[in-house]
Amino acid sequence: MGADSAGLAPSVEAWLQHLAVERRLAANTLAAYRLDLEALAAWMAQAGVERLEALDSEHLRRFIADGYRRGLAGRSLQRRLSACRGLFGHLLRHGRIKADPTTGLKAPKSPRKLPQVLDADETAQLVEVDTATPLGLRDRAMLELFYSSGLRLSELCTLRWDALDLADGLVRVLGKGGKTRLVPVGRHAREALAAWRAESGGRNPDPVFPGRGGRPIAPRTVQQRMKLLAQRQGVFKRVHPHLLRHSFASHMLESSGDLRGVQELLGHADIATTQVYTHLDFQHLARVYDDAHPRAKRRKDD
Repeated sequence: MGADSAGLAPSVEAWLQHLAVERRLAANTLAAYRLDLEALAAWMAQAGVERLEALDSEHLRRFIADGYRRGLAGRSLQRRLSACRGLFGHLLRHGRIKADPTTGLKAPKSPRKLPQVLDADETAQLVEVDTATPLGLRDRAMLELFYSSGLRLSELCTLRWDALDLADGLVRVLGKGGKTRLVPVGRHAREALAAWRAESGGRNPDPVFPGRGGRPIAPRTVQQRMKLLAQRQGVFKRVHPHLLRHSFASHMLESSGDLRGVQELLGHADIATTQVYTHLDFQHLARVYDDAHPRAKRRKDD
């Protein structure tokens, strides 16, 4: 990597390219890893270490400790160490180093925060946006789909009409790592999406929620819109896209008790990620879920 932190070594760039092309990691993850390795390059420059191959476990322990002294949270330190593990594992496989200096290293852990959720009344209050305008139709469809299917922000933004089957109530989602999953779409969301499609004239394979120039809507636009809608709808919590995903998971787990099923719906690779929802205090949630999902209930004549 060298002492010059202005750019990363070719071997680092090669590893990041491998992650992008072969592993198909999300752009945000790649950007975070790049920042972590740039921080390593800067630390090497200060420590007088000129080559990646010269780093040992003590060097990396000091690098992580330096981040801790600078106030980095445990999760950030864990990600920084994860980036180093991935890089040195890559170098080891390609014969660039003889031993992995990250072996046995651990980063400080942060206390695990339980995700905040909306209760049933708050969720209904948020999603029931006035649909008198085209923008209202779009916003209602976005919120209903978020909550109905528990999508990630990136999954919603990149969704195209040919991935939606409104007749059967299914959406095909391309999730993390390029993995595809099928998720049910509830009746309220299907109705909202059908109304939005009729208004927008969306055709296959157009983005369901287009932004400027017909490209998929920007994640930042969705975040800003949700914050504004929460204020307008009188929901006085910090509302963001992932909050509806948390609420979806919590409500589904409360009503079904099926941890594995919720894991599949969310697209979690590790069930431990889903288990955080089992620790939530469900006593404050309204007990109105007489089916797997309150807005997925079909009419008897459906």
